[in-house]
This record gives sequence, structure tokens and C-alpha cells, in this order.
Amino acid sequence: MKRIRRLLPETTSFSLHLMAMLFMLCDHLWATVVPGNEWLTCVGRLAFPIFAFLIVEGYFHTRSLKRYVGRLLVFALLSEIPFNLVVGGGVFYPFHQNVLWTFLIGILLIYLNEKARGTGKLPVRILTAAATALLGPLLGLAAMTDYHFAGVLTVLVFYFLRGRSWPCLLGQALALAWINLEMIGGYSYELQLAGHTFYLVQQGFALLALIPIWLYRGRQGPHSRVWQYICYGFYPVHLLILGLLQGM
Repeated sequence: MKRIRRLLPETTSFSLHLMAMLFMLCDHLWATVVPGNEWLTCVGRLAFPIFAFLIVEGYFHTRSLKRYVGRLLVFALLSEIPFNLVVGGGVFYPFHQNVLWTFLIGILLIYLNEKARGTGKLPVRILTAAATALLGPLLGLAAMTDYHFAGVLTVLVFYFLRGRSWPCLLGQALALAWINLEMIGGYSYELQLAGHTFYLVQQGFALLALIPIWLYRGRQGPHSRVWQYICYGFYPVHLLILGLLQGM
């Protein structure tokens, strides 16, 4: 098995960020300036799971959690107006918050679980895990963040099932299938095959994100301070451009 893994290509943090940004751009292009191209949003379904995975990895690899959270908070605030332009058609739209708030909630829940783990007390760890798994998604729903409860749950899936063991990988696949096919669901495509009718849920394309995620081996890849801020700045900048183009 190890020999097979060595033959497979590897992804890095750099390549995962690049893929996620491109997938997200496809989805947002479909939602704004080129509607009707269904393939764009199907490709775009892969973006969120990759970003959620990278948020968890970022938590454990950052040199300063305070700075990591601070950067996310700053760019969450900067992204509000561009996000409102795209989603609400104006600079003020209080009914839906951008995805960086979803990730900030996820980081808070990870922090609480890590603090509980630090106590070394199993009952505290179990109670904290249960509380965050139940109440965390409700916080995402109440705050009306992007992907709401499903988004927060996705972050927690990659946290609680972090690792490369087969039980973790199987758990990730089953959990993401339940979140995307059952909890989110939504639009589906009717397919005719061998005289039978099948329905392909559009949100189910998100499961394909597990392929590049599972090819990740913990390597960072090319990295610089410039690239770091490109990753943070891409979200508000591309939303602002699309929002302005949409309003023209």
C-alpha cells in the first residue's frame, strides 16, 4: 500500500490553494456574469471542502494563532461589501455573511476542542466535542454565514477526522456525503442509463474535492509573504470585480 501511495502524485498547500481559488472563481462566474453555464458551478462545488480542509491545516501549522485569526478577521471585514454586492446587489445586505466568518467560527470550535484536549480529561474532551458539534453549526446558521451549519460541520469533519488512516478517510467520505447529499442537497440532474433513471445531485460534486485533499502529504510547496496575501486578497478582490461587472 505504501508503494502505491508513492506512485500517486502529491498535492501541496500551494496547489490546493490554487485549485480552490480557481474552483471558487468558476462558481462565482456562474453566479454573476456568465449564468447558465452549469459546468462552472459543478466545478465550483469542489472549492469549499478544500478551503475547509486548509483552514484546519492552517490552524495546526501556523506559527501564531493570534495572527492567523487576525488576518482572517481583517479580510472577513474587507470582504463584506464585495460579498454584499454579489449576493445582495448593494453595499448593505445583513441576511448573508461571507464565508470567512464560517471559517472563523470553525477555528473557534477547534480552539475550544484543543483546550479541552489539553486538560487531559476524557469527559471534558467528549463533552466539548459534542457541544461544538451540536452548537457550532447552529451558530453558523444563526449568524447567516455562507454554507451556514453545513459549512461549520465540514470544518469540524476535517478536524475530528484529521489523519491519513483508512478509518479517517472513510469517515471523511461518509460525512461529506451526508452533508452535501442529505443536508444541502438541492438541484439534481436526471440521467438515463440502461433504461433506468438516476439523479445526480449537483452538490455531490463536492465529494470530488477529496481526491486532491487525499493526495496532500503535508508539504507546503512554494511559499512567500506575497503568495500568502494573494490567497487572502483573492476572495474580496474577485468578488468586488464580479459585483461591479454584475451591476453594469
